[in-house]
Amino acid sequence: MIEIKNLCKSFGEKCLFNDMSIRINQGELVAIVGRSGIGKSVLLKHICGLIFPCSGSIIVDEMEVNNKSFKKLQEIRSKIGIVFQSGALFNFGSMNVYDNIYFALKKLTNLNDLEIDKRINFVLSEVGMQDSKMLKPNELSGGMTKRVSIARAIAARPKYLLYDEPTTGLDPLMVNNINMLMKKIHKEEQVTSVIVTHEIRTIIDVADRVIMIDDANIIYDGSSDGMINSNIEIVSNFVSSAYANGVIK
Repeated sequence: MIEIKNLCKSFGEKCLFNDMSIRINQGELVAIVGRSGIGKSVLLKHICGLIFPCSGSIIVDEMEVNNKSFKKLQEIRSKIGIVFQSGALFNFGSMNVYDNIYFALKKLTNLNDLEIDKRINFVLSEVGMQDSKMLKPNELSGGMTKRVSIARAIAARPKYLLYDEPTTGLDPLMVNNINMLMKKIHKEEQVTSVIVTHEIRTIIDVADRVIMIDDANIIYDGSSDGMINSNIEIVSNFVSSAYANGVIK
């Protein structure tokens, strides 16, 4: 379980979170939504200890992330897989898709090379990239990069999977493919998933629960159906824009 308790975070005069609390239960698939610059990605970075709060607590499996030694922080991070918005694949020298996942498994697990090879082939098969393991990152399309990033994130069998805008920059067909892949991975790998997104198709098709943040606070926390029918002005405006753009019919 992930608990965010009374989180406050500011950058200069910009307050992103004001005494905000969220509890994400084991097995949930949660979408975090809101306007650009509202702090969605910053929230993910708090969960994995890349950013620390001004006050409040981040707790993962009853271990507080704040003020931990590097060793303890690494122990927490070993439970978390992250899919970054850019993909963040390593593109050093001759590193290819296989090497990217090998590097992660060598660093995060005690598997031997034979076990690593088996796991790499399995996760690439899971995301439909089994024939692309020798390609280099600069040879991949945007959708392929996202798939490899997901494969790398699940390779070490994390308990939690964090997605930062996983469908940004993709065409509608690929958005649908990545949405279905996230749902499949959530079920088959039995991970608790948190998706930062502004894509309402992802919210409707994938999320069990939606949390909307605005003006440093949570303004909606409920189902995607409830969000579609919400009378909260900011929420209804967000949904109305999707109708206007033909995302919802």
